[in-house]
Amino acid sequence: MFNYILKRLLLIIPTLFGIMLINFAIIQVAPGGPVEQMIAQITHTGVDATARFTGGTGEISGSAQANKNVASGTSSKYRGAQGLDPELIKEIEEFYGFDKPAYIRFWEMLKNYASLDFGESFFKDKKVVDLIIEKMPVSISLGLWTTLLVYLISIPLGIRKAVKDGSGFDVWTSAFVSIGYAIPGFLFAIVLIVLFAGGSYLQIFPLRGLTSPDWESFSTLEKMKEYFWHITLPVIAMVISGFASLTMLTKNSFLEEIGKQYVITARAKGLSQKRVLYGHVFRNGMLIVVAGFPAAFVGILFTGSFLIETIFSLDGLGLLGFESVINRDYPVIFGTLFVFTIISLLLNLIGDITYRLIDPRIDFERRDI
Repeated sequence: MFNYILKRLLLIIPTLFGIMLINFAIIQVAPGGPVEQMIAQITHTGVDATARFTGGTGEISGSAQANKNVASGTSSKYRGAQGLDPELIKEIEEFYGFDKPAYIRFWEMLKNYASLDFGESFFKDKKVVDLIIEKMPVSISLGLWTTLLVYLISIPLGIRKAVKDGSGFDVWTSAFVSIGYAIPGFLFAIVLIVLFAGGSYLQIFPLRGLTSPDWESFSTLEKMKEYFWHITLPVIAMVISGFASLTMLTKNSFLEEIGKQYVITARAKGLSQKRVLYGHVFRNGMLIVVAGFPAAFVGILFTGSFLIETIFSLDGLGLLGFESVINRDYPVIFGTLFVFTIISLLLNLIGDITYRLIDPRIDFERRDI
């Protein structure tokens, strides 16, 4: 098992490289980069917009000043740059690091990432690592509570549906599961806001944020109450949309095991239903559920919270990622992608290890990775 873990850890390096390379290549051909955004800002707001890359003095350089005298027919590879001084465009490219070829920028990014230096945000004037550390607790909090509740609901419900397959209980719970599967989480979030956050009916829960403005003045107990009061609606929205697939996965897994010969033999020996279910079926039936945990957690943490954080104005990684994509803030995009990929790969490894702990018969070292 140790050799397998070591191999998987070593495989993280080429996997990271491939993911970063593909995404870097895609970003290069995407329109509306930071240089184009700055050009658009200069075009619409005038010379004051250039202060950010000329030392913050509010005055542009001599070459930038010359853009007033350049003919409007000047060609450029950037959309909307016609009529601007080429020297000004070069200054903007240098400010954002686009004066270098793409392969050099990619290589420098990899060298910096090896030392966990993700650079600085183009638009927030903060280091990317500081932004990630600042926003991570909100997303982790949402992901952990949602995953915990999803598993606490889905596994018992899925087992019960498998045992009662075809009964009235199975039929009416399947209706709720189908609703949860069909309706996306962000729509549930909107419904919850309308019903319980002052949208049109009751105002029981706050509409936005995880804390109140006077949070620092609260006692520890009051802070706990405030936290759970704010996080209730976002977590409910994510749980409702997340439990359906896991419930059906659990049910189908246990149904498959219940029909196998070893279960029939155990029942023929006179073992009780509870002993058969939790002494024999449970371990085998839970294998596929455990194997899917990393993907479920990553999906809840990084995908499910994306729109939920935006809707409820929660200052987490989902909202940060949304803003960075809109603003083409490349350091933040690549920094968060790097962190997400590392977490995803490590969680998949943890899932395999848990797989082995549940069923010692599985030996990863005897098969190809």
